[in-house]
Amino acid sequence: LIMSPAMWKWTCLVSHLLLSTTVSPHGRQQPLHPKRPFITFTGDQAEGNFNHLVVDERTGHIYLGAVNRIYKLSSDLKVLVTHETGPDEDNPKCYPPKVVQTCNEPLTLTNNINKMLLIDYKEDRLIACGSLYQGICKFLRLDDLFKLGEPFHKKEHYLSGVNDSGSVFGVIVSYSNMDDKLFIATAVDGKPEYFPTISSRKITKNSEADGMFAYVFHDEFVASMIKIPSDTFTIIPDFDIYYIYGFSSGNFVYFLTLQPEMISPPGSTTKEQVYTSKLVRLCKEDTAFNSYVEVPIGCEKNGVEYRLLQAAYLSKAGAILARSLGVGPEDDILFTVFSKGQKRKMKSLDESALCIFVLKKINDRIKDRLQSCYRGEGTLDLAWLKVKDIPCSSALLTIDDNFCGLDMNAPLGVSSMVRGLPIFTEDGDRMTSVIAYVYKNHSLAFVGTKSGKLKK
Repeated sequence: LIMSPAMWKWTCLVSHLLLSTTVSPHGRQQPLHPKRPFITFTGDQAEGNFNHLVVDERTGHIYLGAVNRIYKLSSDLKVLVTHETGPDEDNPKCYPPKVVQTCNEPLTLTNNINKMLLIDYKEDRLIACGSLYQGICKFLRLDDLFKLGEPFHKKEHYLSGVNDSGSVFGVIVSYSNMDDKLFIATAVDGKPEYFPTISSRKITKNSEADGMFAYVFHDEFVASMIKIPSDTFTIIPDFDIYYIYGFSSGNFVYFLTLQPEMISPPGSTTKEQVYTSKLVRLCKEDTAFNSYVEVPIGCEKNGVEYRLLQAAYLSKAGAILARSLGVGPEDDILFTVFSKGQKRKMKSLDESALCIFVLKKINDRIKDRLQSCYRGEGTLDLAWLKVKDIPCSSALLTIDDNFCGLDMNAPLGVSSMVRGLPIFTEDGDRMTSVIAYVYKNHSLAFVGTKSGKLKK
């Protein structure tokens, strides 16, 4: 395998953060190539874990989000700049945060855990969100991590929540003649009255503009957001939607999620809580979020169900894989890692599977569901709505591949699961991360495991 220097160094960094050694297909440890030693970077151990990283695809520079720190590293992992983000006086019960109004809760010195890093290439800046003050995001100049802006005076400025383990994913949709959009999704940690689980926000050219992070659209009745109804928590007290991955493709933005659901096992009169992995899709241009659709995804091999999503990565099919799947080499392919079962989100089983999905086939399933619902068939079928049996309403209209919904039959759930194609399973060392790309028409995947192995 021949990689570009930037790709090699990036792979090495990912290896150091998530993994530690290479493994042969037969499970035996292999020595590293003597001419390709791993390059490593170690931060201040007192500051705790690294949380997120992004790589500038133009320069190879690496931005690393940690506890109370953001590092800018060269492509050979030398520290170029360090930016402090905490700690500061705070209390997670302060809402609105003390920067908006006085808080009666006792304040203590609190760490700022990085929740999201996102490069805004159009404006050469980094969006860095943390856990302080209900999830403040700031803009840093890519060159020297100088703080360009830190909006925190309105309730819509608090984006990423205070929960240390809560997941946040953002996707930027860029335009040439208007403000860009940030689609942001977050675990709400029991605060649906404060946080939408998904929303689209304005990203202004001016990092200190008053309209920064304002909802793309908001009036008395409709807004660019999805909120979990409060009464959902009366059925599932610990309900939340956990976001594993996010990306854009074509006219849509996608998020891969893990969310609890109450089901009745066959032959049982009582319900039990399980977790369902779902893909969520929204139109980029949908300001009212009428296009929200979610579809369950999972994997099965030899009668074993793999339903707990661990990681995902969007890649292209490449000529060789495309032929076997019956798609084009430029078609989008989702590489996903699932662990066995459906019940133990916090303690996933070690049995896991690497599976692939053709994005077009998922979109075809969503289109079929939209067509049937607009024929008046079935219900909206969403687990996070307390009333799950809201019937679909019929309407005479043509639904094409880019249909973005109406103010009816939305939000919508797909009931039948889309199954991925299992291409590798691991029974003893759970797979936890994946990246993939095409090299000389071949599709390559690197998978990290629980114990620190790297499998190619």
